[in-house]
Amino acid sequence: MRILPTPIAFLWDSGNLEKNLKKHNVTLQEAEEMFTNEPFTATEDSKHSTIKEKRFQALGRTKANRKLFATFTVRNKTIRIISVRDTSKKEEAVYEKLENHS
Repeated sequence: MRILPTPIAFLWDSGNLEKNLKKHNVTLQEAEEMFTNEPFTATEDSKHSTIKEKRFQALGRTKANRKLFATFTVRNKTIRIISVRDTSKKEEAVYEKLENHS
């Protein structure tokens, strides 16, 4: 199943931009970088998805090798990031396994 639109485009609302920067110190650029660097993985977040809108969770890294976790949805062929933050220790371990199998 293809999750990400081609080409990858982003839709931001100012509230989420500000929240992610203030709360998690993640910039717009860093958040977008994680979607184009390898390895990258995304899975459906069935706990928070609805009939009208599926939500996804992703693990990726920035060009500076900062490992990030994001929650996002896809609207009108664009990625709308809901939240992005540094990975937890458990998430980082999962990501490291992905790196070792790439």
